[in-house]
Amino acid sequence: MSEPTGVVFPEVEGRRSTGATGRGVVAEALAPVDPVGAAAAHRETNWRSGYLTHFRRLVEAGLARPEDARAVAEAGLASVHERMRWRDPDGREVRLAAALGGVVGSPADRLATEVVTGSGRPDTALTLPYRGKRLAGDDLRRQLDTWVADGVVEPSLREAVTSVLENPEWLRLEGRTVVVLGAAAEMGPLRALLRWGATVAAVDLPRPDLWARVLDEARTGAGRVLVPAGHGTSALADRAGVDLVHDLPTATGWVAGLEGSLVVGNYVYADGATNVRVSVAVDALTRTVREARPDTALSFLATPTDVFAVPGDAVAASVQAYTQRRTSKVLRVPLRTLSGGRLLRRNYLPGEDPGINDSVVLQQGPNYLLAKRIQRWRATTARAEGADVSFKIAPPTRTRSVLKNRALAAAYAGAHRFGVEVFEPGTANTLMAALLVHDLVEGAPAQEHPWQDEAWAAAHGGLWRCAYDPRSALGLAALLGAASARP
Repeated sequence: MSEPTGVVFPEVEGRRSTGATGRGVVAEALAPVDPVGAAAAHRETNWRSGYLTHFRRLVEAGLARPEDARAVAEAGLASVHERMRWRDPDGREVRLAAALGGVVGSPADRLATEVVTGSGRPDTALTLPYRGKRLAGDDLRRQLDTWVADGVVEPSLREAVTSVLENPEWLRLEGRTVVVLGAAAEMGPLRALLRWGATVAAVDLPRPDLWARVLDEARTGAGRVLVPAGHGTSALADRAGVDLVHDLPTATGWVAGLEGSLVVGNYVYADGATNVRVSVAVDALTRTVREARPDTALSFLATPTDVFAVPGDAVAASVQAYTQRRTSKVLRVPLRTLSGGRLLRRNYLPGEDPGINDSVVLQQGPNYLLAKRIQRWRATTARAEGADVSFKIAPPTRTRSVLKNRALAAAYAGAHRFGVEVFEPGTANTLMAALLVHDLVEGAPAQEHPWQDEAWAAAHGGLWRCAYDPRSALGLAALLGAASARP
């Protein structure tokens, strides 16, 4: 079996261990503020099944003071960049920083920039596809009210989207170039931004089938797309794209050389350990570009299936729902008794402020959680450095990556029975794009603590405000949803 190249995990005792690397990163992230937790992470003998306690501790350890949360983020990122390596095709391994030294300001000889201008006319108002309709104006306002009343989104999301609704001239993001890393991602903002007339630099893998779709969006949209492409005269779809994991220096040099005021948006995803590799690649690119161009803004989408601190009013809403749910009087006691207390546990204890919401889906594994935590840490540190940062928790969404996991697809199909709304991709990505516009133009309000920055305008789908601890209801949701999720 050939050795991997590009961004790689380090060798630990003669092999490239994702578990040892993840365990070490988490322990070193905890070390500045929670040495006991750091030691516990170091001692964890079964990382694949025991990781969750330590990822939860990363959140809890940072709650006491804002500087503690920032210390965790800084230490975590330092550990990632100290450990991960760049391995070239000749087998030479160096730190990521060494691999990216000198790429800013040097010509990206392997890539040209092709410009594709859309033939459409920009939308003049914010609209949102939802359940077969396209909501605009008062219809959209009413839907935002419904989501808030149902506990599907935080009230601050309604404020942000309403601001965009009332200022449609914001949609074009004049003067900005939004670098969409993972341009073809279902949750990415590419389609919405092009419909609104924005300028997008699209980065994704060099796959003709993928680029045929992206370029079709570009040509029918109303914006401009900057495409990294190899030189030549063949069709653009055959030349377009750059692999962030294997061609990171080339990609970084190309992004750093783009004109205009940059927004670097992270929308990448891959399966398993590759998800960590590509997230690290994006973080290394982001760090390098921001060092050269400190005015660069950043954009991230967080998964709702993670551990977050949540505001006291979300806790109170969940506690009230727990007392009022019909199942509390009919099924909750026998189900909890039969399951040894594992089913239908309350989401929080009354009075917690902030509460801790743990919506992690265990099947997604520690690599998925580490990849997403790297993004959260970068958002925290960049915001502390004064960068414009749009960090938004996206709702549970029926993306292809979710639906191919049969258990998760079934749970999503039955989630509505427990007060959780699962979104269609078109609704979710347009809503998240509108929040990005808000944050870039008006700016998210300054918060005292990083957890409050993460919670602002969150679209958690109801996971934060539902009556039950999400994992304690997941099995029942999957059982109830199995029939409707079956192809």
